Amino acid sequence: MKTTPSSSLLPFAFVLLMSLHSIASADAQENFLQCLLQNSDNSTTSISKVIYTQNNSSYSSILDFTIQNRRFLTSATPKPQVIVKPLQVSHIQSVIFCSQLHGMQVRVRSGGHDYEGLSYISHVPYVVIDLINLRSISIDVEKTTAWIQAGATIGELYHKIADTNGTLGFPAGVCPSVGVGGHFSGGGYGILLRKYGLAADHVVDAHLIDVKGRLLDRKSMGEDLFWAIRGGGGASFGVIVAWKVELVTVPSTVTVCSSLRSLKQNLTQLVHRWQFVADTFDEDLVTGVFLSSVNASTGGNRTVIASFESVFLGGVDGVIPLMQKSFPELGLVEKECTETSWVRAVLHHARFPIEASLDVLLNRSPVTKRFYKAKSDYVREPMPEIAFEGMFELFNEKEGGNAEIMLVPYGGKMSEILESAIPFPHRAGNIYKMSPVVYWYEEGSETAERHINWIRKLHSFLTPFVSKNPRASYINYRDIDIGANKIRGYTSYKQASIWGRKYFRNNFDRLVVVKTMVDPHNFFRNEQSIPSLSSWRKQKDD
Repeated sequence: MKTTPSSSLLPFAFVLLMSLHSIASADAQENFLQCLLQNSDNSTTSISKVIYTQNNSSYSSILDFTIQNRRFLTSATPKPQVIVKPLQVSHIQSVIFCSQLHGMQVRVRSGGHDYEGLSYISHVPYVVIDLINLRSISIDVEKTTAWIQAGATIGELYHKIADTNGTLGFPAGVCPSVGVGGHFSGGGYGILLRKYGLAADHVVDAHLIDVKGRLLDRKSMGEDLFWAIRGGGGASFGVIVAWKVELVTVPSTVTVCSSLRSLKQNLTQLVHRWQFVADTFDEDLVTGVFLSSVNASTGGNRTVIASFESVFLGGVDGVIPLMQKSFPELGLVEKECTETSWVRAVLHHARFPIEASLDVLLNRSPVTKRFYKAKSDYVREPMPEIAFEGMFELFNEKEGGNAEIMLVPYGGKMSEILESAIPFPHRAGNIYKMSPVVYWYEEGSETAERHINWIRKLHSFLTPFVSKNPRASYINYRDIDIGANKIRGYTSYKQASIWGRKYFRNNFDRLVVVKTMVDPHNFFRNEQSIPSLSSWRKQKDD
């Protein structure tokens, strides 16, 4: 075919255009770096010592270290132009100032557990503020409070508490490598939720750097912003650098019980019955259920098992009578229980040996990283047995072989706290939270698609049986499937409401008002950040 002069120029024009774009991007990055160096307080540590670009030999290892989900450890995953690991507040202030000046988005990473990777991934030029160096923990035993920097992990907090006092605890999660920066800002729950509620319910002060670079505490930020960051997702409002929390009292003896039941042991009927009592137990007792698929002992087939995991704030002589009274169908016996301490009960639920060294709580990165996709739902009416039977059928599919479903009971303190007390709204009326997750180990987009489609199919199947109008979800189990903001440009209130009301119900409106007040131009944004009405109106006017 004859090539015309104009068509022959097209490849050259494309290459030229891409070259100019690369030069412009490089110039923008260089200008950004120069801005950091010129606008940072270097009286203690120069910011140059904590800046990493893609030309640094340690860039990849730093970026990958706390990425927990292998879905985002691929060559196709967007990478930040710059990573900054601040050693002091002024380093963060410089990043915020220079990012606005040079058109860079900011992502803030505490522990790297964001289910959709939004704490370290963006599709536009961006910088990651990695808080790993800001992780000090100071405990005041007399006042039963603690100041915790946002780069600390839950495990580091628990280790510090256990070192300090045997009768203090904190109602956060059980995965020790989760960072407190994101965990507390989304709510945060664990084995003490029926006794004490959420981690965010016990935050009494915070230090936050706002869009203007100001370091604010509770008094200077005001009660509206302080309300918003405790369960509304802190990344929408600024950079949280520290939390002050009230610790809680735990007994010296805590009992954990593990009761494995199979389909042959009336598993379906047991889980169905559990729904009617799980949120009515004494608040000192939490009994959750973990459903999974395992190889059957014969025939090479798979079957479903349930692990009923109980934690009781007291001795075994207290939990057995409670279970016999409220849930005799389970048939809990003493040999299924172990008396231990609160912090070792956390170890048990984190799937460590209960006698393991507490130093395992200090590990920030798991030995084995997996691919996974997770979702969440809330159940307000007991599901029929046919619902569980349908779930178990899906477990028999190939992709369901590495799936788990966690059923977390509510009630107790969770029902006593008002829905509007903090942005986290899932309180009275919820029997339990359901959290399915599917894992896989093979690389490749086709394998990922199969497993993601499997959990979406499960999610669709559960529609008739879970909460409605809206179908509620948990912000810390982030799920882009339920809705997302625009990657570029401005997102309307209506569009953001699609996912916002699922996470926050009626509290979403107040979050939007706070966002508009403190970050009117929507600088702190991601695919599921609270939108600013001011920025949307400005776009509309333009």
